[in-house]
Amino acid sequence: MTRFLAYTAPATGHVFPLVPGLLELQRRGHDVHVRTLPELLDTLRAAGLTDVSPIAPEVLAVRVTDYEATSGAERLSGGQADLVHRGRFDGPDLQDAIAAHRPDVLLVDAIAYGAQTVAEASPLPSAVVMPSVLPWPGRGIPPYGLGLAPMAGPLGRLRDRVLWKVVERAFGKAMLPGLNELRVAAGLAPFRSPLEQLPSHDGVIVLTGEPLEYPRTDLPAAFHLVGAQPWDPPADRPAWLDEPGDPWVLVTCSSDYQGDEDLARVAVEALRDEPVRVLMTLVDAHDTAGLTSAGNVRVERFVPHGQVLPECAVVVTHGGFGIVSKSLAAGVPSVVVPFGRDQPEIARRVSEAGAGVTLRAGDLTPERLRDAVRRARALDASTQRAATVLREHGGAGRFADAALSVAGAGVAGCRA
Repeated sequence: MTRFLAYTAPATGHVFPLVPGLLELQRRGHDVHVRTLPELLDTLRAAGLTDVSPIAPEVLAVRVTDYEATSGAERLSGGQADLVHRGRFDGPDLQDAIAAHRPDVLLVDAIAYGAQTVAEASPLPSAVVMPSVLPWPGRGIPPYGLGLAPMAGPLGRLRDRVLWKVVERAFGKAMLPGLNELRVAAGLAPFRSPLEQLPSHDGVIVLTGEPLEYPRTDLPAAFHLVGAQPWDPPADRPAWLDEPGDPWVLVTCSSDYQGDEDLARVAVEALRDEPVRVLMTLVDAHDTAGLTSAGNVRVERFVPHGQVLPECAVVVTHGGFGIVSKSLAAGVPSVVVPFGRDQPEIARRVSEAGAGVTLRAGDLTPERLRDAVRRARALDASTQRAATVLREHGGAGRFADAALSVAGAGVAGCRA
Protein backbone atom coordinates (compact mmCIF):
# COMPACT_ATOMS: atom_id res chain seq x y z
CA MET A 1 0.00 0.00 0.00
CA THR A 2 1.26 3.50 -0.92
CA ARG A 3 0.19 6.74 0.73
CA PHE A 4 -0.26 9.65 -1.70
CA LEU A 5 -0.49 13.33 -0.78
CA ALA A 6 -2.16 15.41 -3.49
CA TYR A 7 -1.52 19.14 -3.08
CA THR A 8 -3.87 21.22 -5.23
CA ALA A 9 -3.81 24.82 -6.34
CA PRO A 10 -6.71 26.86 -4.90
CA ALA A 11 -8.77 26.62 -8.08
CA THR A 12 -11.78 24.36 -8.62
CA GLY A 13 -10.69 23.62 -12.18
CA HIS A 14 -7.44 22.16 -10.83
CA VAL A 15 -9.19 19.99 -8.23
CA PHE A 16 -12.14 18.31 -9.91
CA PRO A 17 -10.10 16.58 -12.68
CA LEU A 18 -8.05 14.80 -9.99
CA VAL A 19 -11.03 13.11 -8.39
CA PRO A 20 -11.49 10.11 -10.74
CA GLY A 21 -7.82 9.13 -10.58
CA LEU A 22 -7.51 9.60 -6.82
CA LEU A 23 -10.62 7.50 -6.29
CA GLU A 24 -9.10 4.81 -8.49
CA LEU A 25 -5.95 4.80 -6.36
CA GLN A 26 -8.16 4.27 -3.30
CA ARG A 27 -10.05 1.51 -5.07
CA ARG A 28 -6.75 -0.27 -5.65
CA GLY A 29 -6.04 -0.19 -1.92
CA HIS A 30 -3.83 2.89 -1.59
CA ASP A 31 -4.28 5.78 0.85
CA VAL A 32 -4.90 9.27 -0.52
CA HIS A 33 -4.80 12.57 1.33
CA VAL A 34 -5.90 15.76 -0.48
CA ARG A 35 -4.87 19.28 0.59
CA THR A 36 -7.32 21.59 -1.13
CA LEU A 37 -9.75 24.51 -1.01
CA PRO A 38 -11.67 24.65 2.28
CA GLU A 39 -15.00 25.00 0.47
CA LEU A 40 -14.38 21.74 -1.40
CA LEU A 41 -13.73 19.53 1.64
CA ASP A 42 -17.34 18.40 1.99
CA THR A 43 -17.62 17.90 -1.77
CA LEU A 44 -14.62 15.59 -1.83
CA ARG A 45 -15.83 13.71 1.23
CA ALA A 46 -19.18 13.13 -0.46
CA ALA A 47 -17.34 11.78 -3.51
CA GLY A 48 -15.42 9.29 -1.36
CA LEU A 49 -12.14 11.13 -0.71
CA THR A 50 -12.59 11.41 3.04
CA ASP A 51 -8.97 12.10 4.04
CA VAL A 52 -8.78 15.82 3.27
CA SER A 53 -7.45 19.02 4.81
CA PRO A 54 -7.69 22.73 3.93
CA ILE A 55 -5.03 24.79 2.21
CA ALA A 56 -3.53 27.38 4.57
CA PRO A 57 -5.28 30.76 4.71
CA GLU A 58 -2.03 32.51 3.74
CA VAL A 59 -2.09 30.71 0.39
CA LEU A 60 -5.70 31.68 -0.24
CA ALA A 61 -4.98 35.31 0.58
CA VAL A 62 -2.73 35.78 -2.48
CA ARG A 63 -4.86 37.07 -5.36
CA VAL A 64 -4.07 36.36 -9.00
CA THR A 65 -4.61 39.73 -10.65
CA ASP A 66 -3.94 39.01 -14.32
CA TYR A 67 -7.47 40.19 -15.19
CA GLU A 68 -6.43 43.74 -14.26
CA ALA A 69 -3.82 43.84 -17.05
CA THR A 70 -4.29 45.94 -20.17
CA SER A 71 -2.24 43.77 -22.53
CA GLY A 72 -1.42 40.16 -23.16
CA ALA A 73 2.17 40.66 -22.00
CA GLU A 74 0.95 42.19 -18.72
CA ARG A 75 -1.46 39.31 -18.21
CA LEU A 76 1.40 36.84 -18.55
CA SER A 77 3.86 38.65 -16.31
CA GLY A 78 1.33 39.69 -13.69
CA GLY A 79 -0.39 36.31 -13.42
CA GLN A 80 2.83 34.32 -13.22
CA ALA A 81 4.35 36.74 -10.72
CA ASP A 82 1.30 36.33 -8.49
CA LEU A 83 1.50 32.54 -8.67
CA VAL A 84 5.22 32.57 -7.85
CA HIS A 85 4.53 34.93 -4.92
CA ARG A 86 1.89 32.48 -3.70
CA GLY A 87 4.68 29.91 -3.64
CA ARG A 88 6.11 31.63 -0.56
CA PHE A 89 3.11 30.23 1.26
CA ASP A 90 2.12 27.02 -0.56
CA GLY A 91 5.64 25.64 -0.04
CA PRO A 92 5.47 25.85 3.76
CA ASP A 93 1.88 24.59 3.59
CA LEU A 94 3.04 21.45 1.78
CA GLN A 95 5.80 21.01 4.38
CA ASP A 96 3.15 21.09 7.11
CA ALA A 97 1.03 18.56 5.21
CA ILE A 98 4.00 16.22 4.82
CA ALA A 99 4.72 16.40 8.54
CA ALA A 100 1.08 15.79 9.44
CA HIS A 101 0.27 12.98 7.00
CA ARG A 102 3.63 11.27 6.31
CA PRO A 103 3.05 10.38 2.64
CA ASP A 104 5.12 8.09 0.47
CA VAL A 105 4.51 10.04 -2.77
CA LEU A 106 3.73 13.70 -3.53
CA LEU A 107 1.39 14.81 -6.34
CA VAL A 108 1.72 18.59 -6.67
CA ASP A 109 -0.27 20.96 -8.84
CA ALA A 110 1.53 22.53 -11.78
CA ILE A 111 0.91 26.12 -10.62
CA ALA A 112 1.80 25.56 -6.95
CA TYR A 113 5.41 26.65 -7.46
CA GLY A 114 6.51 26.76 -3.84
CA ALA A 115 5.00 23.34 -3.22
CA GLN A 116 6.83 22.02 -6.27
CA THR A 117 10.09 23.36 -4.86
CA VAL A 118 9.50 21.73 -1.48
CA ALA A 119 8.57 18.47 -3.21
CA GLU A 120 11.74 18.46 -5.28
CA ALA A 121 13.88 19.21 -2.25
CA SER A 122 12.27 16.41 -0.23
CA PRO A 123 13.47 12.80 -0.41
CA LEU A 124 9.96 11.68 -1.43
CA PRO A 125 9.03 10.70 -5.00
CA SER A 126 7.06 13.53 -6.61
CA ALA A 127 5.08 14.33 -9.72
CA VAL A 128 3.79 17.57 -11.16
CA VAL A 129 0.10 17.23 -12.01
CA MET A 130 -1.13 19.39 -14.88
CA PRO A 131 -4.89 19.60 -15.62
CA SER A 132 -4.43 21.32 -18.99
CA VAL A 133 -2.49 21.11 -22.22
CA LEU A 134 1.24 20.51 -21.94
CA PRO A 135 3.63 23.51 -22.27
CA TRP A 136 6.53 21.47 -23.60
CA PRO A 137 8.28 21.67 -27.00
CA GLY A 138 8.48 18.75 -29.37
CA ARG A 139 8.47 17.77 -33.02
CA GLY A 140 5.56 19.47 -34.76
CA ILE A 141 4.35 21.21 -31.56
CA PRO A 142 3.56 24.93 -32.01
CA PRO A 143 4.94 27.34 -29.41
CA TYR A 144 2.80 27.24 -26.29
CA GLY A 145 0.28 29.92 -25.42
CA LEU A 146 0.05 31.76 -28.74
CA GLY A 147 -2.81 29.72 -30.15
CA LEU A 148 -0.97 28.99 -33.40
CA ALA A 149 -1.96 26.14 -35.69
CA PRO A 150 0.57 23.38 -36.37
CA MET A 151 2.71 24.09 -39.44
CA ALA A 152 4.52 21.34 -41.32
CA GLY A 153 7.66 21.54 -43.43
CA PRO A 154 10.91 23.51 -43.06
CA LEU A 155 9.11 26.83 -42.58
CA GLY A 156 7.00 25.36 -39.80
CA ARG A 157 10.05 23.92 -38.05
CA LEU A 158 11.80 27.28 -38.26
CA ARG A 159 8.74 29.13 -36.95
CA ASP A 160 8.39 26.74 -34.03
CA ARG A 161 12.08 26.82 -33.12
CA VAL A 162 12.23 30.61 -33.11
CA LEU A 163 8.94 31.23 -31.32
CA TRP A 164 9.52 28.57 -28.68
CA LYS A 165 12.61 30.57 -27.71
CA VAL A 166 10.50 33.73 -27.55
CA VAL A 167 7.91 32.04 -25.35
CA GLU A 168 10.60 30.54 -23.11
CA ARG A 169 12.20 33.97 -22.61
CA ALA A 170 8.85 35.61 -21.85
CA PHE A 171 7.90 33.04 -19.22
CA GLY A 172 11.43 33.11 -17.84
CA LYS A 173 11.34 36.87 -17.38
CA ALA A 174 8.04 36.61 -15.52
CA MET A 175 8.85 33.58 -13.38
CA LEU A 176 12.54 32.93 -12.86
CA PRO A 177 13.48 35.71 -10.40
CA GLY A 178 10.85 34.69 -7.86
CA LEU A 179 11.05 30.99 -8.63
CA ASN A 180 14.82 30.89 -8.20
CA GLU A 181 14.53 32.76 -4.93
CA LEU A 182 12.30 29.93 -3.69
CA ARG A 183 14.73 27.33 -4.99
CA VAL A 184 17.83 28.86 -3.42
CA ALA A 185 16.03 29.12 -0.08
CA ALA A 186 15.25 25.39 -0.37
CA GLY A 187 18.88 24.54 -1.14
CA LEU A 188 18.26 23.86 -4.84
CA ALA A 189 20.17 25.14 -7.84
CA PRO A 190 18.51 27.98 -9.75
CA PHE A 191 16.82 27.28 -13.07
CA ARG A 192 18.09 28.76 -16.32
CA SER A 193 14.75 28.13 -18.04
CA PRO A 194 11.19 27.71 -16.74
CA LEU A 195 11.02 24.50 -18.78
CA GLU A 196 13.38 22.89 -16.27
CA GLN A 197 10.57 22.71 -13.69
CA LEU A 198 8.86 19.66 -15.14
CA PRO A 199 11.76 17.18 -15.57
CA SER A 200 13.09 18.09 -12.11
CA HIS A 201 10.50 15.69 -10.65
CA ASP A 202 10.08 11.93 -10.92
CA GLY A 203 7.09 12.34 -13.18
CA VAL A 204 4.75 14.74 -14.94
CA ILE A 205 1.12 13.64 -15.07
CA VAL A 206 -0.76 15.59 -17.73
CA LEU A 207 -4.54 15.28 -17.54
CA THR A 208 -5.08 15.58 -21.25
CA GLY A 209 -4.63 13.61 -24.43
CA GLU A 210 -5.68 13.54 -28.04
CA PRO A 211 -7.46 15.35 -29.62
CA LEU A 212 -6.91 18.22 -27.14
CA GLU A 213 -3.22 17.34 -27.04
CA TYR A 214 -1.24 17.18 -30.27
CA PRO A 215 0.29 13.78 -31.07
CA ARG A 216 3.61 13.55 -29.24
CA THR A 217 6.48 11.42 -30.59
CA ASP A 218 9.41 12.59 -28.46
CA LEU A 219 8.24 13.09 -24.88
CA PRO A 220 10.58 12.14 -22.02
CA ALA A 221 9.66 8.79 -20.51
CA ALA A 222 8.62 10.40 -17.21
CA PHE A 223 5.87 12.42 -18.91
CA HIS A 224 2.48 10.68 -18.76
CA LEU A 225 -0.44 11.85 -20.90
CA VAL A 226 -3.36 10.24 -19.08
CA GLY A 227 -6.23 11.86 -20.97
CA ALA A 228 -8.89 14.32 -19.89
CA GLN A 229 -10.60 13.38 -16.61
CA PRO A 230 -14.03 15.09 -16.58
CA TRP A 231 -15.76 15.05 -13.19
CA ASP A 232 -18.66 16.82 -11.50
CA PRO A 233 -19.63 16.75 -7.81
CA PRO A 234 -22.64 14.67 -6.80
CA ALA A 235 -25.84 16.77 -6.86
CA ASP A 236 -29.56 16.45 -7.38
CA ARG A 237 -30.70 17.02 -10.95
CA PRO A 238 -32.59 20.34 -11.33
CA ALA A 239 -36.22 19.73 -12.30
CA TRP A 240 -36.16 22.55 -14.82
CA LEU A 241 -33.73 20.60 -17.00
CA ASP A 242 -36.53 18.17 -17.83
CA GLU A 243 -39.04 20.81 -18.85
CA PRO A 244 -39.84 20.76 -22.60
CA GLY A 245 -38.50 23.55 -24.75
CA ASP A 246 -35.72 24.65 -27.09
CA PRO A 247 -32.24 23.15 -26.72
CA TRP A 248 -29.92 24.67 -24.16
CA VAL A 249 -26.82 26.75 -24.76
CA LEU A 250 -24.55 26.66 -21.71
CA VAL A 251 -22.57 29.88 -21.08
CA THR A 252 -19.77 29.63 -18.52
CA CYS A 253 -17.39 32.09 -16.92
CA SER A 254 -14.17 31.05 -15.19
CA SER A 255 -14.41 29.35 -11.81
CA ASP A 256 -11.07 31.04 -10.96
CA TYR A 257 -11.89 34.71 -11.39
CA GLN A 258 -10.44 36.51 -14.40
CA GLY A 259 -12.86 39.32 -15.15
CA ASP A 260 -14.72 37.63 -18.01
CA GLU A 261 -18.28 38.73 -17.17
CA ASP A 262 -18.49 40.50 -20.55
CA LEU A 263 -18.82 37.06 -22.14
CA ALA A 264 -22.05 36.51 -20.23
CA ARG A 265 -23.41 39.98 -21.01
CA VAL A 266 -22.70 39.69 -24.72
CA ALA A 267 -24.24 36.20 -24.78
CA VAL A 268 -27.51 37.60 -23.40
CA GLU A 269 -27.67 40.07 -26.28
CA ALA A 270 -26.54 37.55 -28.87
CA LEU A 271 -28.97 34.77 -27.98
CA ARG A 272 -32.07 36.49 -26.61
CA ASP A 273 -34.01 36.02 -29.86
CA GLU A 274 -32.47 32.70 -30.92
CA PRO A 275 -34.47 29.42 -30.72
CA VAL A 276 -32.49 28.24 -27.67
CA ARG A 277 -32.64 28.40 -23.90
CA VAL A 278 -29.55 29.95 -22.33
CA LEU A 279 -28.12 28.69 -19.04
CA MET A 280 -25.43 30.87 -17.49
CA THR A 281 -23.25 29.60 -14.66
CA LEU A 282 -21.40 32.42 -12.91
CA VAL A 283 -19.76 30.57 -10.03
CA ASP A 284 -16.93 33.05 -9.41
CA ALA A 285 -18.17 36.14 -11.27
CA HIS A 286 -17.89 39.39 -9.30
CA ASP A 287 -19.82 41.88 -11.41
CA THR A 288 -23.20 40.30 -12.16
CA ALA A 289 -25.14 43.52 -12.71
CA GLY A 290 -27.81 42.94 -15.33
CA LEU A 291 -27.26 39.18 -15.37
CA THR A 292 -30.59 37.87 -14.17
CA SER A 293 -33.00 35.21 -15.32
CA ALA A 294 -35.38 36.64 -17.92
CA GLY A 295 -36.90 35.54 -21.22
CA ASN A 296 -34.93 32.59 -22.55
CA VAL A 297 -32.02 33.17 -20.12
CA ARG A 298 -31.59 31.32 -16.84
CA VAL A 299 -28.80 32.42 -14.48
CA GLU A 300 -27.37 30.10 -11.82
CA ARG A 301 -24.26 30.37 -9.68
CA PHE A 302 -23.46 26.71 -10.18
CA VAL A 303 -24.98 23.65 -11.84
CA PRO A 304 -22.94 20.46 -12.37
CA HIS A 305 -22.13 20.66 -16.05
CA GLY A 306 -22.39 16.91 -16.48
CA GLN A 307 -26.13 17.17 -15.86
CA VAL A 308 -26.61 19.98 -18.37
CA LEU A 309 -24.38 18.93 -21.24
CA PRO A 310 -26.57 16.07 -22.53
CA GLU A 311 -29.30 18.65 -23.07
CA CYS A 312 -27.03 21.20 -24.81
CA ALA A 313 -26.62 22.14 -28.44
CA VAL A 314 -23.55 24.36 -27.83
CA VAL A 315 -21.33 25.54 -24.99
CA VAL A 316 -20.07 29.13 -24.93
CA THR A 317 -17.02 29.35 -22.71
CA HIS A 318 -13.90 31.29 -21.76
CA GLY A 319 -11.88 28.17 -22.60
CA GLY A 320 -10.94 26.67 -19.26
CA PHE A 321 -9.71 23.14 -19.75
CA GLY A 322 -12.30 21.66 -17.39
CA ILE A 323 -15.39 22.84 -19.24
CA VAL A 324 -13.80 22.29 -22.65
CA SER A 325 -12.94 18.68 -21.87
CA LYS A 326 -16.36 18.04 -20.33
CA SER A 327 -18.09 19.50 -23.38
CA LEU A 328 -16.02 17.46 -25.79
CA ALA A 329 -16.48 14.26 -23.77
CA ALA A 330 -20.23 14.83 -24.04
CA GLY A 331 -19.98 15.45 -27.80
CA VAL A 332 -21.13 19.08 -27.52
CA PRO A 333 -19.44 21.66 -29.77
CA SER A 334 -18.01 24.80 -28.16
CA VAL A 335 -17.59 28.47 -28.90
CA VAL A 336 -14.38 29.40 -27.09
CA VAL A 337 -13.68 33.03 -26.24
CA PRO A 338 -10.24 32.98 -24.57
CA PHE A 339 -9.45 35.79 -22.13
CA GLY A 340 -5.91 34.74 -21.16
CA ARG A 341 -3.87 32.15 -19.23
CA ASP A 342 -3.82 28.84 -21.14
CA GLN A 343 -7.08 29.60 -22.92
CA PRO A 344 -5.76 30.73 -26.36
CA GLU A 345 -3.91 27.43 -26.60
CA ILE A 346 -6.96 25.42 -25.52
CA ALA A 347 -9.14 27.29 -28.00
CA ARG A 348 -6.78 26.36 -30.81
CA ARG A 349 -6.89 22.69 -29.81
CA VAL A 350 -10.69 22.75 -29.92
CA SER A 351 -10.67 24.29 -33.39
CA GLU A 352 -8.03 21.85 -34.67
CA ALA A 353 -10.13 18.95 -33.38
CA GLY A 354 -13.16 20.18 -35.35
CA ALA A 355 -15.04 20.48 -32.06
CA GLY A 356 -15.75 24.18 -31.95
CA VAL A 357 -15.22 27.75 -33.04
CA THR A 358 -12.81 30.33 -31.59
CA LEU A 359 -13.74 33.99 -31.19
CA ARG A 360 -11.11 36.39 -29.85
CA ALA A 361 -12.16 38.35 -26.77
CA GLY A 362 -11.23 41.57 -28.58
CA ASP A 363 -13.69 40.67 -31.36
CA LEU A 364 -16.55 39.80 -29.02
CA THR A 365 -19.83 41.37 -30.13
CA PRO A 366 -23.41 40.06 -30.04
CA GLU A 367 -23.42 39.65 -33.82
CA ARG A 368 -20.15 37.74 -33.95
CA LEU A 369 -21.04 35.54 -31.02
CA ARG A 370 -24.44 34.72 -32.53
CA ASP A 371 -22.73 33.74 -35.79
CA ALA A 372 -20.16 31.65 -33.92
CA VAL A 373 -22.90 29.73 -32.09
CA ARG A 374 -24.63 28.98 -35.38
CA ARG A 375 -21.37 27.78 -36.93
CA ALA A 376 -20.59 25.63 -33.91
CA ARG A 377 -23.97 23.91 -34.13
CA ALA A 378 -23.00 22.74 -37.62
CA LEU A 379 -19.99 20.87 -36.17
CA ASP A 380 -21.97 18.15 -34.45
CA ALA A 381 -20.61 15.27 -36.55
CA SER A 382 -16.93 16.24 -36.23
CA THR A 383 -17.39 16.91 -32.51
CA GLN A 384 -18.78 13.40 -32.04
CA ARG A 385 -15.73 11.96 -33.81
CA ALA A 386 -13.40 14.01 -31.61
CA ALA A 387 -15.32 12.89 -28.51
CA THR A 388 -14.66 9.26 -29.39
CA VAL A 389 -10.92 9.95 -29.60
CA LEU A 390 -10.97 11.83 -26.29
CA ARG A 391 -12.66 8.97 -24.48
CA GLU A 392 -10.21 6.46 -25.97
CA HIS A 393 -7.24 8.40 -24.59
CA GLY A 394 -8.51 8.95 -21.03
CA GLY A 395 -9.69 7.15 -17.95
CA ALA A 396 -9.03 7.07 -14.22
CA GLY A 397 -6.95 3.92 -14.62
CA ARG A 398 -4.36 5.77 -16.66
CA PHE A 399 -3.97 8.39 -13.94
CA ALA A 400 -3.58 5.71 -11.27
CA ASP A 401 -1.03 3.80 -13.36
CA ALA A 402 1.01 6.99 -13.85
CA ALA A 403 0.91 7.87 -10.15
CA LEU A 404 2.09 4.40 -9.20
CA SER A 405 4.88 4.55 -11.77
CA VAL A 406 6.07 7.77 -10.11
CA ALA A 407 6.22 5.94 -6.78
CA GLY A 408 8.35 3.25 -8.41
CA ALA A 409 10.59 5.77 -10.17
CA GLY A 410 11.29 7.59 -6.93
CA VAL A 411 12.18 4.39 -5.11
CA ALA A 412 14.52 3.43 -7.95
CA GLY A 413 16.20 6.85 -7.84
CA CYS A 414 15.22 7.74 -11.39
CA ARG A 415 14.61 11.46 -10.85
CA ALA A 416 15.83 13.34 -13.90
